[in-house]
Amino acid sequence: MDRTFIELLYEQGQATLGLIVDKRSAEAFVENLFRLLFRRESRKYASKAELVHQYEGLRGSFSSILFDIIPGKEAVERIETAFFNALPGLYALLLDDARAILQNDPAAASLEEVLTAYPGFFAIGIYRFAHQLHVYGVPLLPRFLAEYAHSKTGIDIHPGARIGTSFFIDHGTGIVIGETTIIGDEVKIYQGVTIGALHVSKEQARVKRHPTIGDRVIIYSGATILGGETVVGHDSVIGGNVWLTQSVPPQSVVYHKSEVIVRGKQPLPEPVNFVI
Repeated sequence: MDRTFIELLYEQGQATLGLIVDKRSAEAFVENLFRLLFRRESRKYASKAELVHQYEGLRGSFSSILFDIIPGKEAVERIETAFFNALPGLYALLLDDARAILQNDPAAASLEEVLTAYPGFFAIGIYRFAHQLHVYGVPLLPRFLAEYAHSKTGIDIHPGARIGTSFFIDHGTGIVIGETTIIGDEVKIYQGVTIGALHVSKEQARVKRHPTIGDRVIIYSGATILGGETVVGHDSVIGGNVWLTQSVPPQSVVYHKSEVIVRGKQPLPEPVNFVI
């Protein structure tokens, strides 16, 4: 291999040494954090001393990850302390999310089932951890956690999005929620929903380019809502496969009108030639 190319790779590596997230360490940290908080079987037989040991181990793992991406011991300690101080509030917030799923999904038999088996809840949990780090200005790690949840669940929530309490995701696969999205309380979203931007030019990176969703809105599967000025008023229902790029007032119902045509001897008004 060309020696000059090796030198180039080395120089690039040295230039980014302060901005590397160790993939395995970050995945292990968030999985262990989720397990400690929500997988009750992992602490059913644990003593208080063992729980303290697990908790302190998580803090140590988190600090090690931060040292790779944040310069300065004081800055690392400040963020580590802030995150773990915020953890009780995040835990309470996520239990409200889990209860919302249990209350609204007839297939959910128990809170334990939601906590341990629902990909939507896992994605919400990782989002809330990542969002907290995003608020602190931590580089790379929030986005990495979001992409980890995306790879596990098919649900893509940018850590910069702002999502209220009692958030409910059902099924979830294919959901995309953009960076500047604002979602109110008690919102329900089904699979295949996109809350995105109308334009994706780099010049709009710091502009609100994703919609605002009001409290108690329901968005059914396949709906697409786009644009930073688009506001869906509270208590609205957005039907399946709706394409929405303008605001709707509170308590609106937006849907596509379906038609059923029974095929008889008369020719259909439109050709039925499908290519699959």
